[in-house]
Amino acid sequence: MTAATAPSHRPANPHFSSGPCAKRPGYRVDTLDLSALGRSHRAAPGKGHLEEVCRRTADLLELPSGYRVGVVPGSDTGAFEMAMWSLLGERPVEVLAWESFGKGWVTDAVKQLKLPALNVREADYGHLPSLEGIDPASDVVFTWNGTTAGVRVPSGDWISDSREGLTLCDATSAVFAMDIPWPKIDVATFSWQKALGGEGGHGVIILSPRAVERLESYTPSWPIPKVFRLTKGGKLIESIFKGSTINTPSMLCVADCLDALDWVAEIGGVRATQARTEENAAVLDAAVAERDWLNYLAVAPETRSTTSVCLTVDAEPAQVKEMISLLANEKAALDIGAYRDAPAGLRIWCGPTVETENLSALVPWLDWAYLSVTR
Repeated sequence: MTAATAPSHRPANPHFSSGPCAKRPGYRVDTLDLSALGRSHRAAPGKGHLEEVCRRTADLLELPSGYRVGVVPGSDTGAFEMAMWSLLGERPVEVLAWESFGKGWVTDAVKQLKLPALNVREADYGHLPSLEGIDPASDVVFTWNGTTAGVRVPSGDWISDSREGLTLCDATSAVFAMDIPWPKIDVATFSWQKALGGEGGHGVIILSPRAVERLESYTPSWPIPKVFRLTKGGKLIESIFKGSTINTPSMLCVADCLDALDWVAEIGGVRATQARTEENAAVLDAAVAERDWLNYLAVAPETRSTTSVCLTVDAEPAQVKEMISLLANEKAALDIGAYRDAPAGLRIWCGPTVETENLSALVPWLDWAYLSVTR
């Protein structure tokens, strides 16, 4: 192939954005159940749809008995800050950060909540901070998968089964795509727009019984905004986890989420979505292995993300930007540039709503774009 010769076959769906992510295969907006539109979300149809989202999410993720699922405002960011504001401050806190969003939680802990007993473990893009020696008496704040760095924790083995503190996990680009050991997670948050390919604006919060116990036994010293309040009169607001949201949700987004959950169930549940993700990531893994100009941003193989795959290119930043523009103009790949705070490179979503054949079709286009800008 020469720089002037473009591949003849394009991906059928060039949507490889890391959020909002590609819609599920076969998605059609005109098949959504829109019976709750134009109705109050507190009326029986709307509340029923929201409760169904909570119940089906718990079932499909195979959550342990007693775990609660709620729909909350503000996407994953709102859900995670709700958890931080509501739960932290009783115990010492360890915050692990190695990319943009994790470092945002550091800012919240240091500058907003001003936690007095705080230890921050940070690492540069491409690396994971040390997971050794974390005090089981401390609360731990971390991302399972660093969406902007393509670096994930390799497993949950570092989390103590006999911990006294809580684990607060931002799992937005891991849920429905990676194997999460739920008994080790006390709080997890995510948004529909990642592995489910859903619409934005809404967050999901998952609470373990231990997290509920903390909520009902501890009151933070700082004021909690209304949209963050999970308790009333010292008791959990159970209705949040039964279809009553804190503020008005988009019932169109809820219908879209239910469609995605239907699809997950149809293809075999969370094990199937995890398998699809791993098959997709394997396509890029093979591509990297065969090219000396393409590399992972994540240094250690065991920490490489299978969803937000971040790659570096043996080229100048301006050339990488030109590659991304060429691919977009050719409708071969859309929205695959590295996150704005990350090193120059490519970020290609490999979550379950992406089809493997589209990633296979993308690889020759990466060759073409690279040759075009470096010839």
